[in-house]
Amino acid sequence: MKTLIGFLMSASILMHPASAADVDAGEQSFKKCRACHEVGVDAKNKVGPLLNGLFGRAAGSVPGFRYSDANRNSGVVWSEEIFSEYIRSPRTFMP
Repeated sequence: MKTLIGFLMSASILMHPASAADVDAGEQSFKKCRACHEVGVDAKNKVGPLLNGLFGRAAGSVPGFRYSDANRNSGVVWSEEIFSEYIRSPRTFMP
């Protein structure tokens, strides 16, 4: 969980350079994501899929989550680079 939160914090820094570069800032940044997503041992799908094991996973592949056709058929395999591009404008990246 700390790795993903740290990465989300880094992505946030790219969009908001004034953010502090530490785990606490990542946790604060992740609060916006937490409304729809969970991470951690007991994570479950919510409005969005759980984010455990995101990097290296094919988009649209979390069991039990109903994805859009665009997401399932995107051919995207999540990496830090792809996620950085996606998080800047999710609807533009994957309509």
